[in-house]
Amino acid sequence: MPKRSSSVVGREFGGTVRAIIARTGLTHRKLAELLGWQEAKISDMTLGKGGVTEADVLLLLGYCRATVEEREHLLALFHESGNAWLQIPKDGVPDQVRTLIDHEQDAEEIITWSMILVPGLVQTPDYGYIVTERSPVIEAEDVPAVAAARAARAHILEPGRKFVFLVHEQALELPVGSVEVWREQLAHLLRMSVRKYISIRIVPRSAGVHAGTCGDFCLMKFPKYPPVVYADSVNYCLFFDDPETIKIHEDILTALAAVALSEEESRAVIDNILEGLQ
Repeated sequence: MPKRSSSVVGREFGGTVRAIIARTGLTHRKLAELLGWQEAKISDMTLGKGGVTEADVLLLLGYCRATVEEREHLLALFHESGNAWLQIPKDGVPDQVRTLIDHEQDAEEIITWSMILVPGLVQTPDYGYIVTERSPVIEAEDVPAVAAARAARAHILEPGRKFVFLVHEQALELPVGSVEVWREQLAHLLRMSVRKYISIRIVPRSAGVHAGTCGDFCLMKFPKYPPVVYADSVNYCLFFDDPETIKIHEDILTALAAVALSEEESRAVIDNILEGLQ
């Protein structure tokens, strides 16, 4: 595992190592002494900076009595290379992977583009429940727990960071559940849109074909490491942190912002759809 700057894979590797070490009750200094290492080596591993061999990883995991699943996960991360990291969650719920939730919590700015549905972070619990219920990979008995977990992610919508939601007009016009659920969702967007740290801008149908037809994604920016692009589908998710892919998605967002309505105009569109549901 060569030395490298902070990356999604590196942070995932480091976070898993930290959790395994914490379970032993040992300090990093004590563990380094027992393994005959410099403490800096433990620090590099827990920060995902690399600079260690596969033998080093196996030695640490063996001493800390890591599970087979943990060992396989870390070795897969150790050998991971390339500009994208694919995750296929065992439960089939991409937006509940720990990697995404950890990055959302660390982000200082999240810019989301959504073409079909209201973005997850600003969905009401009822709207989110129905979306979860329609998923082809979530069993009926798991729907309440998954829907509740999805709704809980909205706790990050607090002052101190910035959130931008670029949403296509068709996402607002798509009926989800009863008229009451639909109306409450639109009303919720209006309430959220007046918060100073949240910007909701609608890309109107009149814009025609646009840069966002590539699909939904979000761009997360952080105070201490490079931006990350996240995209998902039915049962998988992708993380990108290479400069070229980040630049492409930043250009897409710039193009969308150029055709999107202003915040005030966007509120008028939402309000107009809402009035039509009276």
